[in-house]
Amino acid sequence: MLGRKSVGGVVLVNRFLFLLPVLVLFTAFFLYPFLFILFTSFTQWRGIGSMEFAGFVNYVTLVAERNFHRAVANNMIWAACLGFIQVPLACLVAMILARRPKGWHFLRTVFFLPNVISTVAIAMVWVAMYNTSGPINFALNALFGMEPRNWLGDPSTALGAIIFQTVIYIGYFMIVIFAATLNISQTLYEAAKIDGANVFQQEWHITLPMLRGVLVTTITLAMAFGIRHFEATYLMTGGGPAFVTTTLGIDLFQRMDALRYSEATTTGIFLILLGTVVITILRRIAGSADPMSDASQ
Repeated sequence: MLGRKSVGGVVLVNRFLFLLPVLVLFTAFFLYPFLFILFTSFTQWRGIGSMEFAGFVNYVTLVAERNFHRAVANNMIWAACLGFIQVPLACLVAMILARRPKGWHFLRTVFFLPNVISTVAIAMVWVAMYNTSGPINFALNALFGMEPRNWLGDPSTALGAIIFQTVIYIGYFMIVIFAATLNISQTLYEAAKIDGANVFQQEWHITLPMLRGVLVTTITLAMAFGIRHFEATYLMTGGGPAFVTTTLGIDLFQRMDALRYSEATTTGIFLILLGTVVITILRRIAGSADPMSDASQ
């Protein structure tokens, strides 16, 4: 009995030693910064000088701001669009490419190519395309006689224009889902063909159920990207016009730029809480069970 206890103790020590580097990195680069910004959110601080405890003043002030409400709403819109538009598009393309149509190697590369290009470069290209004298207005005028409009300067179209140019880049999630489809046993499709199932029925009753775990993961990642969205909007509109495209990330950056650090950390706490709540609800609703792993056992 003593021997078993000593062996168990050695195993626990070895596990702890293996986990120690990760725990140190997690504490240094996540836990400590999180606790620091949590503490700072209850103070008045400009990044220099001493902190003055202010209680919940920053939270009350932030919640009362109209632009903060707009930012939260925009973050939710971003999360929904990336999770329930971008991922389904990526899934559709991945399932088509998995059927090995003619030129599928080339198409796979083309769809993924934007993911290796700088976000700044892509944003600047779209700024030029959305310009009143850009190709989009030119094409719409030539085809439908529409008058040129400032897509990024019009409050009614700015948010949709930015979301559109992000949603169409499906390459990252397409590759993830495409790789998962390759692991589905072909015997399932062969059996379905013998039973008379057409391509659509095979995809609906075999591919999608087998991809459930991957789809939950990709939707979770996409919504996380949407909640923390910053780059494209900041580069294309800076959160304007009239704050209609602002996000929590932009709000946080602008407060830090104005040396309102305590307010910026408060925004950061709300951003963390929003992401945690949304992802937790998603995982609760969708679940995380992966039928592929069950089939492989």
